[in-house]
Amino acid sequence: MLGRMLRSRCTLHRPDMLGCLRMAVLLGSLNWLDFRDGGLFLIPPFAATVTILVHQPNVPIAQPIAVVFGSVFGAAIGTVFSVLLGLGPGTALLAALTAMIILPLLRVFHPPAVALAMCPALLHSGTWFAIQVVLPFTLSAVISRAALSRLIRNWPRYPAPF
Repeated sequence: MLGRMLRSRCTLHRPDMLGCLRMAVLLGSLNWLDFRDGGLFLIPPFAATVTILVHQPNVPIAQPIAVVFGSVFGAAIGTVFSVLLGLGPGTALLAALTAMIILPLLRVFHPPAVALAMCPALLHSGTWFAIQVVLPFTLSAVISRAALSRLIRNWPRYPAPF
C-alpha cells in the first residue's frame, strides 16, 4: 500500500545534467562575483529559482515576468523596509509577509522572491541590491533557459506560450 501511495503522489524527475551544469555555472559566477559582500547567502533563493526553471519551466511562477519582476520587486520591498524600519529579523519578516501579499496581486509571484525580500534586512545588502544583484542574475537565468530550450531538442519550450 505504501509503495502504491508513493508512486501515485511523488513526482519522479530524471536528473537533467545540462540543467545541473547550467545551475552550477550561474551560482558559481554569483558566488565568485559577490563572495565578499554576502553572495554566499544568496545561493539558496537563486538555487530555488534555477531549480524551478529546470524542472517546471511551464508553470506560471517560472515565466520570465514572474522570475525577473517578482524577484526584483521582492528585493525592492525588502530594501524599502530595511531603509524605513532598520535592519534585523523583524524587518525581514515584515518584508517577506508584504512580498507574499503584494507579488500575487501584481501577478508576478515567484516563491524565491519572498526569500529575496528578506535579504536586505538580514544581509545589509545595500540600497541597489535589487538592481545590481537580483536583476542581472534573474535575467541571465531566464535568457539562458530560453536559449537552451531552443538549442536542445528534448527540452520544453521556454517561455511557455501565452
